[in-house]
Amino acid sequence: MTGRQKVLILFLTDSSLESAVVAWAQYDGTGERTHMSGDADEPPYATGLDALLDGWRLFQFAPLRPEPPGGEFTTSYLKYEFAFEKWIEPEAG
Repeated sequence: MTGRQKVLILFLTDSSLESAVVAWAQYDGTGERTHMSGDADEPPYATGLDALLDGWRLFQFAPLRPEPPGGEFTTSYLKYEFAFEKWIEPEAG
């Protein structure tokens, strides 16, 4: 496969792709745009499903792990991480 990869990481409220995006990160291997943490007030998509509908390919999602007793109330890392990619073909010329 030729081309350049774009990567989109979405953290959702739960394990469903239809749940709301609460945090995100973007990486552009095409060099067209540089993304920085906190460079947007709104997520690029409202849900993970919206990213799929826009042509992003899902390649990784968070494994579901049961919480230990009492752990459901502990604040920690964002555990519902979904990773998407798009491949952009270079323009001929």
